[in-house]
Amino acid sequence: MSTAGDANTRDGEARQYLEDHRVLELFNNMTSQLIYNRPDEPKKFMIDVLEKLQKSKITKMDYPCLFDDTNIQSVFGMLDPTNRGCITFQQYSEALKTLGVKNFDQTPDGHAEDRVSFDVFLKEARKGLSDASATFAES
Repeated sequence: MSTAGDANTRDGEARQYLEDHRVLELFNNMTSQLIYNRPDEPKKFMIDVLEKLQKSKITKMDYPCLFDDTNIQSVFGMLDPTNRGCITFQQYSEALKTLGVKNFDQTPDGHAEDRVSFDVFLKEARKGLSDASATFAES
């Protein structure tokens, strides 16, 4: 006979398993890729994305990601419409969070002056997006 305690333990173990293996991030990434690309053959597309992901895990580069440098540049450009070449730390932080970057440098070059350059933003965005797109636990 199963008890409520057993069910709670199994639910907790299931959640932990999904977190440990980043399964939910994988499904979110796959769904986003499908919606963004709208391929004619969605199953083949998902297999291709999984193969790219597997290759990127081995090579530690070229993770399948929705955002590329032009998207990052566009985001920065919206925050710097007068082309000063920098944004405030708050803009930097909020923009990275909006892009889905969870872990980023909290004290980047220029933060003390409240002037974060495009190069710094680009570096953190690339790193964070790669980490988010990896959707696997590092070994």
